[in-house]
Amino acid sequence: MTITVYGIPNCDSVKKARKLLDQRGVAYTFHDFKKSGVPDAELRRWVVRRGWETLLNRKGTTWRGLHDALKQSVHDAESAIAVMLGHPSTIKRPVVVAGASLVIGVDADALAALA
Repeated sequence: MTITVYGIPNCDSVKKARKLLDQRGVAYTFHDFKKSGVPDAELRRWVVRRGWETLLNRKGTTWRGLHDALKQSVHDAESAIAVMLGHPSTIKRPVVVAGASLVIGVDADALAALA
């Protein structure tokens, strides 16, 4: 099974998840949103499976730094996807895809189950 960890390398949550996987000897590929961008089709699949409300990080500094009009324009999946594609740091991290499994954020039990 191929495991891909999506995120930003300097994000503390991503670091924690990668450390958990490394400690368990789980092989994975890292996809850096900053260097490689956000794969549109993947983001849309994640939104279908888990909902845009789960993926959009409204607590982070990037979200807080967005213009109020842009934040207020987010009211459905399409508007949220547009913001996440334009501002990858607004995606809750990490996003871990392993076969049919999709883990959003640091969930130690879910990540352990991938081992």
